[in-house]
Amino acid sequence: MMSDYTVETINDGLSEFNVEFHGPKESLYEGGVWKIRVELPDAYPYKSPSIGFVNKIFHPNVDELSGSVCLDVINQSWSPMFDLLNVFEVFLPQLLLYPNPSDPLNGDAASLMMKDRKLYDQKVKEYCERYAKKENITNPTADEESGDEDDISEDECGSSEDDIPGHADP
Repeated sequence: MMSDYTVETINDGLSEFNVEFHGPKESLYEGGVWKIRVELPDAYPYKSPSIGFVNKIFHPNVDELSGSVCLDVINQSWSPMFDLLNVFEVFLPQLLLYPNPSDPLNGDAASLMMKDRKLYDQKVKEYCERYAKKENITNPTADEESGDEDDISEDECGSSEDDIPGHADP
């Protein structure tokens, strides 16, 4: 299924695992390596997987603390026709290539991207250098959260019909 990816199971099960993900070529994230946590619900593929970055990334549509991903195709318009290869070969690369600052999970990244693109680009590259190296995903640091797995890509976007108006992100 995902033979070109390094996959590490969690708790010896098939429903939770980490995948090594490389930033797309010709992007600010090129050369970066992230550990992506994947949780498959019991109803997968009819219900979307939960996807989250384990090591830090500076991006308007990724929560910096939890790693939650704001991506409509995963959170709202998932189809059983999609699979994990779509997530790692299309959806996540597209998210990194084309950030959407108008629907942010990271308000600082969105604001900086809209106000000062050069400084935003520099900060993205700094995060890649600091947090997105192979050693960051093989030797976890104290900066990484490990205890709260419920925070990844589930109803985190502002456009979900289930959101409670006025509910602030933690």
